[in-house]
Amino acid sequence: MSSNLETAANPEKLERIVIEPLTRVEGHGKVTLLQDENLHIRQARLHIVEFRGFEKFIQGRPYWELPVLVQRLCGICPVSHHLAAAKATDMLVGATQLTPTAEKIRRLMHYGQTLQSHALHFFHLCSPDLLFGFDDEVRHRNIIGVIEDHPEIAKQGVLLRKYGQEVIRLTAGKRIHGTGAIPGGVNKSLNREEIDYLQKDIEQMVQWGQDAVELIKRIFFEQLDYHMAFASIDSNMMSMIGANGEFDIYHGGLRAKDADGSTIFDHVDYTGYRDYIREGVKNWSYMKFPFIESLGAEHGWYRVGPLARVNNCDYFSTPLAEQQRKLFMEAGHGRPVHASLAFHWARLIELLYCTEAIRELLLDPDISGTELVNKGALQACGIGVLEAPRGTLFHHYEIDDDGIVNKANLIVSTTNNNQAMNESIRQVSNNYLDGKQLTEPLLNQIEVAIRAYDPCLSCATHAMGKMPLEITLLNEKQEVVDRLEKRVTGEIQRTL
Repeated sequence: MSSNLETAANPEKLERIVIEPLTRVEGHGKVTLLQDENLHIRQARLHIVEFRGFEKFIQGRPYWELPVLVQRLCGICPVSHHLAAAKATDMLVGATQLTPTAEKIRRLMHYGQTLQSHALHFFHLCSPDLLFGFDDEVRHRNIIGVIEDHPEIAKQGVLLRKYGQEVIRLTAGKRIHGTGAIPGGVNKSLNREEIDYLQKDIEQMVQWGQDAVELIKRIFFEQLDYHMAFASIDSNMMSMIGANGEFDIYHGGLRAKDADGSTIFDHVDYTGYRDYIREGVKNWSYMKFPFIESLGAEHGWYRVGPLARVNNCDYFSTPLAEQQRKLFMEAGHGRPVHASLAFHWARLIELLYCTEAIRELLLDPDISGTELVNKGALQACGIGVLEAPRGTLFHHYEIDDDGIVNKANLIVSTTNNNQAMNESIRQVSNNYLDGKQLTEPLLNQIEVAIRAYDPCLSCATHAMGKMPLEITLLNEKQEVVDRLEKRVTGEIQRTL
């Protein structure tokens, strides 16, 4: 799994291609490709060009503000940051175990978050590529095209996301940037009216979850060889798993496997993550490059998120998702499934699981309980880890005697996938870049590889950026060979 990102001995002699910014992802970034005289891609870099600085400006704030404050990192997955921070502050206030009601309300909130996020990503951002093809006309390859050509699929995507947002609203107080989780527990449970409201549509959500998995399987198997090869890279994979090896996105230990499925570490207490994970830096990106310390920076990079979670877990606790997991694993023929486009398949298995898990929790009397908070003695360090929709999320805080934050470290899901996204970009570029005339379909194929990871560049840095996309090809003399610009309207124009 050696990286080819830094193999060019004389980068000044290479042709440079720039894609800026990326489209149909959350946040803004750009891609640079360096091409040698034989038209081989020698370097592929995903740049996160904005600086967020969140770890710095939460210093000096009281710890009890963190669950509400840090979710401003993102408007797409705020619940993930809300809960990771809450878990870290649980540790700060000495709440070694939550009440059953508090844990189950948080889980319900997290399942709603994952459901709505997966529905948004698949149906709104990625289904146009998968339903119409990567080379389809830009004016048609979007959510409007899906609504026109596949109205029932579009409807299911909208209503699945809406249901997830309603789960969040009732558990967190509002759909975006809620306040439901607090240090040591939660500030509300669900009453009978709220439970009845959610139960009214849950069977339909489970059915649509099944339909979504069947849809992606049909798409995947229609061109199986192509989908298994596109942007496929062998990699290590890391995720959280439950105490018995089951799929768990709220709490558990850390498990990492290598490309052949052999265990690197297992059931690791996530509060000791620094003994296993290190963060590298590059001078061309604000996003860090994590790696497994025992393997080193060159060989230790890994993937997180749905693909890693479904590959790594031993089983799902819900029957429909477990049935689909078994079919998914058969596609690997004894090895983990490494196809980057299989992220979509795994993502929809997780969506189905969330609908089943929500259905189970709505029948659990604990979600109407009245014991909401546990606390103990104040601690100096708090670490909270969970599986956000995009992958493993780390929140680490240290406070002084007055409860003021003096140190913070965040490793978000997209950061964990950083090196892998670069490798996928290079693989696609080597297969589809002709080095002469740039085309929009080529540009989109590079973006398709990135979109498979569902990157949240907002979480990684989060700042405002421009919307048009530009790709430029330079020769070894730094002369412009070709240039395309993608306008906010979707129009592609050659501007050379």
